[in-house]
Amino acid sequence: MGLDVVARDGLVLLGCGKMGSALLTGWLAAGVPAASVWVIEPNPSDWLKSSGVHLNQGVPAAPAVALLAVKPQMMGAALPALRALGNGTTLFISIAAGTTIASFEAALGQRTPIVRTMPNTPAMVGRGITAICGNPHTTPENLALTRALMAAVGEVVELDGEHQIDAVTAVSGSGPAYVFHLIEAMAAAGVAEGLPPETAMRLARATVSGAGELAHRSPETAAQLRINVTSPGGTTAAALAVLMDEATGFPALLRRAVRAAADRGRELGK
Repeated sequence: MGLDVVARDGLVLLGCGKMGSALLTGWLAAGVPAASVWVIEPNPSDWLKSSGVHLNQGVPAAPAVALLAVKPQMMGAALPALRALGNGTTLFISIAAGTTIASFEAALGQRTPIVRTMPNTPAMVGRGITAICGNPHTTPENLALTRALMAAVGEVVELDGEHQIDAVTAVSGSGPAYVFHLIEAMAAAGVAEGLPPETAMRLARATVSGAGELAHRSPETAAQLRINVTSPGGTTAAALAVLMDEATGFPALLRRAVRAAADRGRELGK
């Protein structure tokens, strides 16, 4: 799997909030020894304190990986602790949104191997998807190791380059919030049709999570799954006529929403 180098040389995790904790849980479950992990986290959870990792005890001299999991606005304060590892053999992996590879190179050294990733919050239940891209100093082995580390919490896709990361952020990074809002909107629409709020919310939540699970398990395309539910001239077809309207339905609305997120990502990256 490629994680043996982490067990041997160690991994530094800078920041262990929700996403860092999800990753660490996945790595420990995948067999990475707790003794091979150094975590720097100013507000450690009880779980982290009892996990057996080295907590706030500095960093080893030449770890295999340093994974940056702090909020982008805290990155500046956190990086000096790791600067000594730049321009060396340590692979840096960032899961911070909006922080470019160039800014890491400026902080750590131009010859530092750096992989930028964009995971999403379903990683917390092992069902994330992470996009990865490296700078010119990353080797195929670096990318394979990144893939193995991020596969601990879900699927991994490799990008052609960093220029695609804002689109990824807009689709899968921010995307879970779109789905949660769909649940809210479906429930509200159910209430408008006469259902009690609790019942409408229960129906909407179960429907969206169930449909997601069906899409996850089925070999059929999303289009085919939609067609399977749609009897000609029936109730689903009536609703889809509204939702699939090119001008006023989901296609145009989501294009605008995803573009707004991608544009904002490009602004933040400047």
